[in-house]
Amino acid sequence: MTQLGAQGLLAQLLRDGVVSEGATLHPLTGGVSSEIYRVDQPGRSMVVKRALPTLRVAEEWRADISRNLFEQRYLRYVAQFLPECVPAIIAYGANYFAMEFFGPGFVNWKARLLAGDARESDAHSAGLILGRIHAASAGDPAAARDFDSTANFFELRVEPYLLAVGRRHAELRDICQREADRLCAARECLVHGDYSPKNMLIGVHRMVILDCEVAWYGDPAFDLAFLLSHLLLKSAYHAPRDIGLPRLIDGFLAGYKAARRQSTEQATALDYRTAHLVQHLLLARIDGKSPVEYLDEPRRCHVREFALAALREPRQVTVPELTGTWFQSPAATTFEAL
Repeated sequence: MTQLGAQGLLAQLLRDGVVSEGATLHPLTGGVSSEIYRVDQPGRSMVVKRALPTLRVAEEWRADISRNLFEQRYLRYVAQFLPECVPAIIAYGANYFAMEFFGPGFVNWKARLLAGDARESDAHSAGLILGRIHAASAGDPAAARDFDSTANFFELRVEPYLLAVGRRHAELRDICQREADRLCAARECLVHGDYSPKNMLIGVHRMVILDCEVAWYGDPAFDLAFLLSHLLLKSAYHAPRDIGLPRLIDGFLAGYKAARRQSTEQATALDYRTAHLVQHLLLARIDGKSPVEYLDEPRRCHVREFALAALREPRQVTVPELTGTWFQSPAATTFEAL
């Protein structure tokens, strides 16, 4: 984002009456898909977000900026029953929206995990929130209509995560294509699409979910697998030190199941789909368009080898079986402590 662009956005906010004279913009870091600013003016701060047509990654990655609208819809939808779990929308314009700002009283869950602070209560809260959202939206025709965003989901997740991996690993091309086709055809509930620790803020009595621009009415397994893959990657980052990530995984799943309350048959099918997607997403965070930034090369190789081995010989496994194999892997114990 150039200074000229920042000033252009400020001028637009002034014209729209969102801010008053004297307001200042401060860029916030951490995202690749949007321009995000903290806007300060006397007596109030807010965050303004504007989607980028080209994401800031090494490979070319373009996506429709209509995702900005889907993000607003997601926040409003969830606010109907979990208002404390999403930022309040303050204003919106043709290509941006302004929302509640969370100050020093909140900590980013990713930062907490990378620092080695693994609290089961955080994971349990994340599971409860996700389960509530999936349960509330399952079979909701209004949600299915408002989040008919498969094209958006394809640009932001299917192509850069699954199909990009299939291009890099030719032997997995058909496997990745089948999973891509299955996901694009799924219609079950409202999916966040970027349900990861970096998009969760933790306060004393509140967890807040952010960055829902990938919102899509589809397969809940994607959200579960997305969060689980991030927890496994954090365990690789800390290996050989054990900071308690297996407990967090159990806590997350327990929270989700308590809130979702599915039949045994439904829960089993979801478990199998989730475990398979975790394998895809682990490899995607190494060889896809959005590689994880905090793993060194030995750890990246370990993740790649684990995922490749699982995907090359596909078989139905449960999440506990998959994570059990991950944590028992001898390779992870040979890393040098960071």
